[in-house]
Amino acid sequence: MDGTVDGFRYGAVTPVAAYLMACLGGALGLRCIVRSLLGAQSWKTGWLALGAASIGCGIWTMHFIAMIGFHVEETRVRYDAATTVLSLVVAVAVVGVGVFIVGHRGASAVTLAVAGAITGLGVAGMHYLGMAAMRLNGDVGYDPVGVALSVLIAVGAATAALWSAVTLRGFLMSLGASLVMGVAVSGMHYTGMAAISVHVHDTTGGTWAGESPTSLLLPMLLGPVVFLLLAGVVVMFDPLLVLGERAPAPRPDAPAAGSAAPRRTSRRTTASSSSARER
Repeated sequence: MDGTVDGFRYGAVTPVAAYLMACLGGALGLRCIVRSLLGAQSWKTGWLALGAASIGCGIWTMHFIAMIGFHVEETRVRYDAATTVLSLVVAVAVVGVGVFIVGHRGASAVTLAVAGAITGLGVAGMHYLGMAAMRLNGDVGYDPVGVALSVLIAVGAATAALWSAVTLRGFLMSLGASLVMGVAVSGMHYTGMAAISVHVHDTTGGTWAGESPTSLLLPMLLGPVVFLLLAGVVVMFDPLLVLGERAPAPRPDAPAAGSAAPRRTSRRTTASSSSARER
């Protein structure tokens, strides 16, 4: 029989918390990418890696916080630990590929298209790999149209995020971009969830392997959340990261330091000479 699927078991709590984590990961990741473009070349790899890890952890945390609210009325939902961890590795690794492409190759149309496609497919892959970690007494099916739409949203969100990372420099502008990115990533997630259908087996059947959502997901979420908070500390204590730009360089025609006094002396000398000639 068809199961009764509910993606909002705890009301607005899980969607809001998931959205906030997506925004946090996106904001930290975008600012780290900006920092890699403004700072010394020797620090570039480190900032890009921190940015990729922040975005990947933010997306993964968003997904599984949202999945805590996923419920099938006729059967208990559990999760396989190994597949859940693998989805985190995929999220960070594939997002890292896109971030490093843009960080080292620039923001040309071709580069953004390639990096956005790779990153978006990685985000979608993380989502459906995380869904594959579910263990329940039934079969999970997907509507192809909903799946395709969720992948397109993921690619579009990834491309827009990478573009904003290498184009927007102001702190407030990047913050606004991260809020939009959170909407897009959460939209991709719930679009994919709307494509799900569950055919439940005989409810008198046996047990199945896996952990419950709260007993497995909550402890596993603790690590990425702590990482994001530590990354936030790094961001807060880097003034250049907050400003988002270098200090303006002096103009070529600007007077050099100490040159004003000699010019005033020269004007006084010229005035004295003119007065002497009149007398």
